[in-house]
Amino acid sequence: MTRALEAELCAGLDALCLALDDAQVAALLDYMALIQKWTKVYNLTAVREPRDMLTHHVLDSLAVVRPLRQQLAATGLGAAVRVLDVGAGAGLPGVVLAICFPEIAVHCVDTVAKKAAFVQQVAVSLKLANLRGIHARVESLNEPYEVVCSRAFASLLDFTQWSRAALAPGGMWMAMKGKHPEAELAALTALLPDVAVFHVEPLQVPGLDAERCLVWMRRT
Repeated sequence: MTRALEAELCAGLDALCLALDDAQVAALLDYMALIQKWTKVYNLTAVREPRDMLTHHVLDSLAVVRPLRQQLAATGLGAAVRVLDVGAGAGLPGVVLAICFPEIAVHCVDTVAKKAAFVQQVAVSLKLANLRGIHARVESLNEPYEVVCSRAFASLLDFTQWSRAALAPGGMWMAMKGKHPEAELAALTALLPDVAVFHVEPLQVPGLDAERCLVWMRRT
């Protein structure tokens, strides 16, 4: 199964036009194995089949790597970028981003202690010095992060309201969504006029027949 998963992962990386080295590919597979191991005890995710986990979690998270790289280049943010993954759960997309961007500090915050502990264990097991799990409510964080991201966490309005103290000046929010969230975008515009949506882009996840998009926001 491991070889089959590795082949599917490499095919997905090709489809996403991502070039990862052997160590990064191995880290992604090891990460999946850790999720499976911990889920048996701590119920980290409802997705338990390895192939479904690869598609619905890992490749879904990998789909944002190129867009994030492009936005970082376009905004001129330097190497000292810090990313906060809000409501990270099992570390998606935070752990995947930490593997793909070893030069970037990635912190994963969750209100559930066992999930933050799992991310810490991943950091130790995979020797990811740039990864950290935080057990806290995002509203309590005020350290500056240039990128604040979420995946299947909350509405755009709640996400930006709750995490605004953690967004660094000139930083940006990156929200992973399913279908184009028209109602959420309308509510955000009406209730938070100082938050501007500057880009919404569709995402194609290899092997996943479902709509995905990425919503980029910043303070005006």
